[in-house]
Amino acid sequence: MKVKIYTTTYCGYCKRAKELFRSKGIEFEEIDVTNDEGQRKKLVDLTGKRTVPQIFINEKGIGGYDDLALLEESGELDKLLKS
Repeated sequence: MKVKIYTTTYCGYCKRAKELFRSKGIEFEEIDVTNDEGQRKKLVDLTGKRTVPQIFINEKGIGGYDDLALLEESGELDKLLKS
């Protein structure tokens, strides 16, 4: 299982997403797009969005922090992380 999070340094929701994964002992790849237009363009190409965080689990986009929180509340996040 692989988790990738597109973030910026000033994003509170990005910090929350990272904290949630850390609390579960899940390693993730963080891609900081704060000053990297190339990575930001890649993010827009992948998602059609410029907002962060954008979270991917096993290359599947799950959305932002609100989407992640809903998955956590429903118990679906643990299922995704085990696949």
